[in-house]
Amino acid sequence: MREADANAAQRLISDIGNQLGALKSRPNKDLLVKLLRQAASALPELDQLASLKPAIKPLSDSLVQHHLLEHKDKDIRLLVAICFCEIIRILAPNPDFTDSVFKDIFKLFLSLFVELADTKSPYFSRRLKVLETVNKLKFCVLMLDTGSEDLVLKMFNTFFNVVREHHPQSLFTAMSSIMALILKEKVSEPLIDVILQNLLKEGKGASPAASQLAVSVIENCEVELEHHVREFLISCILNRDAVRSILKEFYHEIIFEIFQCAPKMLLAVIPSLTQELLADQVDVRIKAVNLIGRLLALPGHRIVKEYHPLLIEFLKRFSDKSAEVRLSALSCAKVFYTTNPLGTKSLEVLTAVEGRLLDFDDRVRTQAVVVACDLAKANLKFVPPDLIYQAAERLRDKKVSVRKKALQKLLEIYRDYCSKCSGSSIKPIDHFEQIPCRVLMLCYDKDCKDFRPQNMELVLAEELFPVSLSIEEKTRQWILLFSLFNSSHLKVLNIILSQKRRLQAEMQVYLSLHKNEESFGSEEVQKRIQASVAKMSASFPDSSKAEESFHKLNLVKDNNIFTTLEQLLDEVAIKDTETKRDNFLRKIGDRHPHSGFLKLLTTKCLFNIFSSEHVHCILDGLLNANFGDDNLEDSSIKLLLTIICAFPSLLKGSEKKFQLLLLEGKIPFNEELIQMLAKEGPHIHIKLSDIYPSLERWCLEGTHSQSKLAISAIAALSGTPDQHIFPELLKTLVDALHCGHVERNIQTVLQSLGCIAQHSPSTFESQEQEISKYIVGKIFRSTDVEMLNNLDSFNDTSGNSISCKLKIFGLKVLVKSFLPHRTTHARHDVNHLLDLLSEMLEKGYVSDGRISREVDKAHIRLAAAKSVLRLSRRWDLHIPPHIFRLTILMAKASLSFIRRSFIDKTYKLLKQHAVPSKYACAFAFSASDSLNDLQEDSLKYMAEFIREYSRKFRICQAPNKQLGVTEHPAYIVVFLIHVLAHHSDFPPGDCEDEEIYSQFLSPLVFTLQALVNSSSVDGDMDFVNGAVSCLRSIFYAIMRAEDAVDVHKTPKLHILADFGISILNEFNHSAIPVSHTLRLILLPSSLYRISAAGKREECHFKAKIAKSVISSFQSQIFQSSSMFVKHGKKSEGDVSQTGIKKSALRKNDDSFINVTKEQSGIFVHGKETHETLNQENQTKQRKKRTLSPSPPGSLELHNEFFIYDEQEDGALGNSEPVIARNQPPSSCDSVTIKSSPSLQEGLKDSASLILNRTVRKSNVAGDHPSKFTRAAAFCSLKDGRSKSQKLVGKRIKLWSTVGECYYSGTVVGFDCGKDTHKISYDNGVVEVVSLKTENWKTISIDSLPEKEPNSSNSEHCDYVRDQSKMVDPSPDGVSQQGQFSNKRKGNILKKGIPLAGKENKGHKVSIDTSASEVINTNEESIARRNRRRK
Repeated sequence: MREADANAAQRLISDIGNQLGALKSRPNKDLLVKLLRQAASALPELDQLASLKPAIKPLSDSLVQHHLLEHKDKDIRLLVAICFCEIIRILAPNPDFTDSVFKDIFKLFLSLFVELADTKSPYFSRRLKVLETVNKLKFCVLMLDTGSEDLVLKMFNTFFNVVREHHPQSLFTAMSSIMALILKEKVSEPLIDVILQNLLKEGKGASPAASQLAVSVIENCEVELEHHVREFLISCILNRDAVRSILKEFYHEIIFEIFQCAPKMLLAVIPSLTQELLADQVDVRIKAVNLIGRLLALPGHRIVKEYHPLLIEFLKRFSDKSAEVRLSALSCAKVFYTTNPLGTKSLEVLTAVEGRLLDFDDRVRTQAVVVACDLAKANLKFVPPDLIYQAAERLRDKKVSVRKKALQKLLEIYRDYCSKCSGSSIKPIDHFEQIPCRVLMLCYDKDCKDFRPQNMELVLAEELFPVSLSIEEKTRQWILLFSLFNSSHLKVLNIILSQKRRLQAEMQVYLSLHKNEESFGSEEVQKRIQASVAKMSASFPDSSKAEESFHKLNLVKDNNIFTTLEQLLDEVAIKDTETKRDNFLRKIGDRHPHSGFLKLLTTKCLFNIFSSEHVHCILDGLLNANFGDDNLEDSSIKLLLTIICAFPSLLKGSEKKFQLLLLEGKIPFNEELIQMLAKEGPHIHIKLSDIYPSLERWCLEGTHSQSKLAISAIAALSGTPDQHIFPELLKTLVDALHCGHVERNIQTVLQSLGCIAQHSPSTFESQEQEISKYIVGKIFRSTDVEMLNNLDSFNDTSGNSISCKLKIFGLKVLVKSFLPHRTTHARHDVNHLLDLLSEMLEKGYVSDGRISREVDKAHIRLAAAKSVLRLSRRWDLHIPPHIFRLTILMAKASLSFIRRSFIDKTYKLLKQHAVPSKYACAFAFSASDSLNDLQEDSLKYMAEFIREYSRKFRICQAPNKQLGVTEHPAYIVVFLIHVLAHHSDFPPGDCEDEEIYSQFLSPLVFTLQALVNSSSVDGDMDFVNGAVSCLRSIFYAIMRAEDAVDVHKTPKLHILADFGISILNEFNHSAIPVSHTLRLILLPSSLYRISAAGKREECHFKAKIAKSVISSFQSQIFQSSSMFVKHGKKSEGDVSQTGIKKSALRKNDDSFINVTKEQSGIFVHGKETHETLNQENQTKQRKKRTLSPSPPGSLELHNEFFIYDEQEDGALGNSEPVIARNQPPSSCDSVTIKSSPSLQEGLKDSASLILNRTVRKSNVAGDHPSKFTRAAAFCSLKDGRSKSQKLVGKRIKLWSTVGECYYSGTVVGFDCGKDTHKISYDNGVVEVVSLKTENWKTISIDSLPEKEPNSSNSEHCDYVRDQSKMVDPSPDGVSQQGQFSNKRKGNILKKGIPLAGKENKGHKVSIDTSASEVINTNEESIARRNRRRK
């Protein structure tokens, strides 16, 4: 059958060939199609036999004869191709065609291959059959034999162009085999270029099938292609410019692709990449790093294993000198570690990434943070903790952009970590839990507004936890965080929560105002709304934009918005409020004009950081003991306390659980629960009657802190402390004092009594006598033996005895009775308590209550000293000098732990501004302590005190917020010298032992050193210069005064002041002239008074001893002087830098001492003159700046108590009043003294007017103008007045000889009387200068004549300045001593000044005409200060 079919086919083919050959011309299409189909069907029936050639030849010849190989019809061409394909198969291996015919046949085949792209064509299968036949019979080899390389190249391109992913695998295999067969026969550069070019096409957006085909060809011909590819790639690496191929620009991509499919081809190529890593060109190194990074990311670790030197050089690129290279290396590290998270080389890459977190380029640090965080997310379990720690450290980066990126990436890690923790994939890991801690610390960042609490609130609410995390899991995470929080974290969190609470409270006020439609339009309501809007806007990231949005929202008539906001504020469950909020926002839509603001506003109104669900979860965990860890239990209590204190309403619905927890037996966190009641009792809906028995038990039997908190809780829950509850409790406690069965709890009872005295003073006063009698009689006046006999069951293991402890607790009760929480309740019988404190400070016990143990006495003294500190806040006016001295000298107590406790307590109270600043003197005494740690802490406390109080002083120098010199940190020297002068260890007059003097004077040296140390005031050298001026003036004032407590101590005061000046000279090296001391210094009248002598008494402090003592402190002096420069960068004042040698200073000091009052002292009399001067000076004083460095002038003694009154009420912002004691009038209260040394003899006629500091009004009597008014009128007639007045309002710039530059400002005023102009500089500083003595230029639009350098100074009119405050009262603070003629002096001295006694706390004080009360010295002329303004 098979043979018959073959014979029939043979005959048919022969007939078709003869029939076509007989035709003279090409037949028509229909005939051709018919005949060719028959031939195409018959030829496959024939086997491969050379004997069939005669039968087939007619057909093949006729096909060539009629040029059917070149026919344009697709059908005919396809049939012809099939026929020739079969003919070549049958006649193989020698079809006996000419080369030209072969070429035509191959061209025909290629035309079919091009159409293989159309898989939907009906002829696709036949075309594929031709391709498969060509592959099977290896026809393509004939193409090389016939020299058809061009056709081969074309075929390669055709295959890559038409291949698609959806083609059958047979097509892909046939193409790959055909190309491989050709390459095995002959490899040419064009063919390699085609293959490599298509190898890259996938990256250029072409069909991936072409790249896959190229990979297949390379894999099949790896050996044949290796040499050519290697030569090409190495040439590109070593000498790319010499390569002609266009593929040289893509050789890195070629290497990467070949390495994936045929890595052995690159064994000689990859090591050459080291040359590129070391190349000088940055772009070459970057490309090499990117390539190697991609190679490292390939699975299998081939590079790591086989090319270790290359890996080492790659790791070095992380520290490349080019930031771009380092960035590329970081990008590669991310890919590498993600692919290969394990292994030593991966750890090396992580180490390299960690190193880049500290890169000097912020772009590199940013990228390092991104990479480190992404690596951590990829493998939370195995990421090194140090990497996360260093990444979190970038939250403190100096660049804001780095901090922002670090915040974003770290929050991503933490959210991913929380998700895995909730799914139990991983256990809690500390270095991930630390991330929120670091995030909170961003609130301390003052450089970026994005990190303020207003923004961080949104971070905690919306970005900290995953949205899918349940409330229970969030609560657990918060508890874990609280176990890691320190005081700084809690402070920030409380700030954020307090801000949110204030917004919610103010929002309720705003809504209530908006809800009242009747009064909504009234002016008063609108003002309240305006104020409420301003307060709420402060809680938004952009307060100005928020305020504007609030005003727009205020005009909206849609009440649904305000109703929804009110509902959101009332709902404490976060799930319900979020649903309401989402529905509300969905309802108004994104097109609403206020949609953006309402979205932010509703977010801030929600309880989205903590809600009632959080409180519920915490209470459940505590009641059921679900935490299983004491640390977590403590953290949960801290968290609960934080939440309740911030939002008491969140306890709503959980009151019963809270009460059950509170009433539960002895639990370790009872104190914290009571603390919640004490703090937020009025806002917690718990009845006092339900828990009062427990609170009463704690008052009687609890710990000291429990009893204190219990009293506070009762006061908070009872509403009004004076209700019946406190009298009943007080009676119970008093009865307990006399009952023997509670003797072991007597300390707790005393603690409770003291707390009642503070919460309900009126209740305590009802039984005060009985309580005081018991404390003084039964406790204070009982010996320790008697106390032990009475309390033998009371065991104590602490250092001090039982009797000592009881005395201390009894003392606390008495002290607290004078310190009620409500300042409206005042008492005036503090003297008895002060007498007790005096006894305790001196003897360590009260009379008849002797204590045998020295340690107990020390504890009693310490308690008394701390009591004085507490009382000083309100009763400092009553504390006599000797108690103050004894308190300060507690810093020199014999026992180190006593000294430590006192110093720490003093520092704490000073930091809280709870005691007068004069108690900082204690640090000076403890600074010389033998214990190094106490000495270091004392110096640190002193430095922090100076830093804090100097900052406050500088802030309060703004207009209308001026502080006196008594508020300057340097003013503590006034009290320190008093304590030293009264110290029993003061060296005797005949002492010449340098060691004794050095030891005794060390507190003064340490204090001065701290005050002139620029590091204590953030490098503000101008403030230091001002401090030196203040100190110098203080010393001069003390040298002109005498001791008000013991006049025999006056020489010691002068010795100390003289020594202080010498130390200042050593510190300062004459950087600030003596002339630049302050004009007016106030000295406390309780410690100092005006010297009855006209000059200072002779001091016994010999110059030789002084020099030796100073030399013993040379190391400290050298350290301070090295930091003391003429001007600092933060200068805002003018300090002349005129150099004065030490010898000149000493000479100046001598002139200060020897000048008598007759030379310069004057009195001003006459009501008319007095009132006129007050009227003029009151206007000037409102413009002046305090504490400007100026020449020395007048100093004043004052009553120190009024100073502290000003400090407590005004400067410190403390509403708690200082209770003053009545004191007889004294000339010390209002008389001023001059303390200025004389430097020039020409100032003999200069004088100062002495005025009472209490005179505040100016009622001019009479119609006659004063001499000073006439003098001012005379000045107004000067030539050039109109030109000077024209400068007002103009912009000018003045030359500074110190800064050697111009400083710009505006002329805002002109004083014709002094011929001076008032200049307001661009930095806000105001100064009055005489432009005739300055080098200045106009910079305004109007052209004004510049001042000629050689113009002479105009004549200044004399006038009188008010000397009643501590600085020069001229508007600019520039001291120019008014000069009076002798004639004018005589006229002034003929009159008296009636003083306004009513203005000075009811004291009627006048200045006597006796010259003994006023000491005036000649002053040097005023040297023009060099200006330094920025």
